[in-house]
Amino acid sequence: MIHVGIAIAILMGSLLLGVSIPFAFGAGTIYMYTMLGGTFATTLPVGFNGINTMVLLAIPTFIMAGGFLAGFVDSIAGGGGLISLPVLLAAGLPPHLAIGTNKFSATFGAVMSAWQFWRAGKVDMSLLKRILPGTFIGAILGCLVMLHLKSEWLQPIIIIALIAAAVFVFSQRQLGAASTYSGNTRKNVLAALVMASAIGFYDGFIGPGTGTFLIVGFAALGFDFVTAAGNAKILNLMSNVTSFVLLIWWGQILYVYGIAMALCIFAGAFFGSRLAIRRGTGFVRLVMLAVTVVLIGKLGLSYFGIM
Repeated sequence: MIHVGIAIAILMGSLLLGVSIPFAFGAGTIYMYTMLGGTFATTLPVGFNGINTMVLLAIPTFIMAGGFLAGFVDSIAGGGGLISLPVLLAAGLPPHLAIGTNKFSATFGAVMSAWQFWRAGKVDMSLLKRILPGTFIGAILGCLVMLHLKSEWLQPIIIIALIAAAVFVFSQRQLGAASTYSGNTRKNVLAALVMASAIGFYDGFIGPGTGTFLIVGFAALGFDFVTAAGNAKILNLMSNVTSFVLLIWWGQILYVYGIAMALCIFAGAFFGSRLAIRRGTGFVRLVMLAVTVVLIGKLGLSYFGIM
């Protein structure tokens, strides 16, 4: 844990000194990588005893590369958990620890993405302030249910919902192309609150595809895809932080893996969100459709026992 603390200190100290964000997370990441050769050896799950040096060094590389890609994709269109969770499972974490560690790491990417979209003025805080409590309550309930129920029964529903979302976005060519949002009327706020609560529950319970569902939901309300993505990042941050705190309290996080991945998710989210803001709605729509198709394929194969 001392290496984790030093890495965080390097990251925060670099930011406070005013150096660039890429340099800050780069310094923290390099330190973690160089020190993890020993740290990973003492924290590997059962089954990794006797692992050779090459494989040992490959583990932090694998986790960090997966984290960067997950943060990059998730900041644009959601679905980063499709990458980061399998990476942690492949690294040898048992499922409950993988889910908790993934949520811990994803929170750092959510902070970066939300901040980038907020700074660019691509969020509707007037609406979000009214619906954030729904996300908070939904995420708590989802986490509580996760501890007592298996998620397998939800998979067919999730697959059908993702297919419906993809068909809806693909068939509605003008969806998200420009803002047609009619303001914070009672009907719009109520619809957004129901959506935020339901997706917050889903995020606390299982997670993959949360950002994608939120983007589609906000686009359906009339927001352009870039602002829809910005709104989604703020709500996703709320549900992530809620789950993050509960999972820390319940001891469901392996910190040495989580911090290593978090630094790189932070990096990926920095570059991904900037690219989304710069490239605009057409780019976000295209990436979101691609991520949705991959999510459908992955969840479908998993449901039928192929993956």
